[in-house]
Amino acid sequence: MTKEEIAKMIDHTLLAATATRAQIQKLCGEAKRYGFASVCVNPVWVKWAASELKASGTAVCTVIGFPLGAETSAGKAFCARQAVLDGADEVDMVINIGAAKQGDFGAVQEDIAAVVQAAKAAAAEKGKSALVKVIVETCYLTDQEIEAACVSAKNAGADFVKTSTGFGTPKDADGKPLPNGAQVRHVEIMRKTVGLQMGVKASGGIRDAQTARALVAAGANRLGCSAGVQIVECWEG
Repeated sequence: MTKEEIAKMIDHTLLAATATRAQIQKLCGEAKRYGFASVCVNPVWVKWAASELKASGTAVCTVIGFPLGAETSAGKAFCARQAVLDGADEVDMVINIGAAKQGDFGAVQEDIAAVVQAAKAAAAEKGKSALVKVIVETCYLTDQEIEAACVSAKNAGADFVKTSTGFGTPKDADGKPLPNGAQVRHVEIMRKTVGLQMGVKASGGIRDAQTARALVAAGANRLGCSAGVQIVECWEG
């Protein structure tokens, strides 16, 4: 895989609450320079990023229900619609994690479907298409719950499943922090569950080319990371 090929798999990401216009402008400039798949920014920056990236070939991605997933389905759907109308090409939504933990995957699927329908309807109004990626927040879920969440996303018509927000705070029984980002094992489970019909995005803690390569080998075909420039520049292939 070449540098150009791995770049086209990267969602160049800046989701910090403190992000400034200058930082978003730098993000967009890097995305155009390296040919990244998208920039992933908070909704407040979508319209501005869409203007910066117009005709560049780099998409605008944003997040919905981020990072907790605990908004109402109606609220998520409204925000997804607005984001697409503002210029987003892709939306990454967080599932109802609480519903998943109590085994209510019917509610998980309905929540996802509301966002899928809203995003794709808004895209149709603008004469374009929109991708919906579903963040299952693997750090909080068992392997079986990850599988069920992926099935829910598939049944709801989503385009991708995604590992993590990178903002999760899982802890063990003693209160010790646990990993909250992408893990090879979880990507393997996700790819096996959704097959080749859907995309799998790994995100959270991807800071070097070695990690990126391992996640792609496990089945990821999109990577969400803030270290995209370093990964491409250190890529050998």
